[in-house]
Formats: sequence, C-alpha cells, structure tokens
Amino acid sequence: MTEIEKKDIPSIDIRIDKDGVWYYEGNEMFRKDILSTFFQELERDSTGKYFIRHNDQIFSIQVEDVPFAVKSIEFSADEKGIESFFSILLTDDSVETLDPATLRMEKDNVIYCAVKGQRFEARFTRSSYYQFAEYIQYDSENNIYYIKINDRIYEISPKE
Repeated sequence: MTEIEKKDIPSIDIRIDKDGVWYYEGNEMFRKDILSTFFQELERDSTGKYFIRHNDQIFSIQVEDVPFAVKSIEFSADEKGIESFFSILLTDDSVETLDPATLRMEKDNVIYCAVKGQRFEARFTRSSYYQFAEYIQYDSENNIYYIKINDRIYEISPKE
C-alpha cells in the first residue's frame, strides 16, 4: 500500500464526467488556469482512486469513467513522409502522439487509449470516435477490427 492509500483522504466535491468535463459542486468548471492546475496535480493510486495533490494537501475526487477524453484525432506523417502516426487533442488541451498498442474497445464500442506516459487513460468522445472510425478496418475472416499504421496491425476489437 502506498503512502496515499494508507491515509484517510478527504474528498472535495469535484467530479469529472465521462466526457472529461470537470464540475465543482455540480457546476461546470471553465477557467482554463484552474483546470490546467488540476490536470497537472491529478494522480491515481493503485486501487484506481483519483485525487488532486495541491501544495501539501490531498483531496479525493470522483471520476465517472476516466479523467481524460480525446477531443479530436488527426492522422499525420513525419517530415520525410515515412512514418505515420495519430495526434490526439486531449481535454487538458495538450496534444500527444497516440500509442496504438494501448487502444482498447469496451462496451458500446467505446474506445480508450493510454495517455500522459501511460499514467492515465482517455476515452474517445463521440466526435473523435467518428474521426478515428475512418481508419478502422474489419477483417471478416478473423472477425476483428483493427487499424494499420506503418505496416503494423493493431487490433481494437471489443473484448468478449
């Protein structure tokens, strides 16, 4: 058990919904400076609980699904046009390169990927899902969905 898990952590009425929108006492938080601070201070313990570590204080928060959402996705190639990749825009307004090996599909075809150095997961929003769907292929012989990047196949079929 980590130091954090051993403590009785007070909770604060902050919630992140399934689309990555933050709420305080039921009201949407919209100040970019505050949200940026909270995203930077966000942590997760080994039991899956989320909390914010602000200065010397730790507060537990509620996360409906995962704390980040993929707002948009763009297919790109490196400057030489040799290596292809996907860039994803997250709810904290950061842009990352998608690690296709971390893609997974869950119930109702919701797609997730690892972000922030694989410390967190992000859920694809409906709009980013449809952007990404253009690149998803189906292998009827093996009954799998996948994407192909740089001659490599990454399966994203729903788990049974």
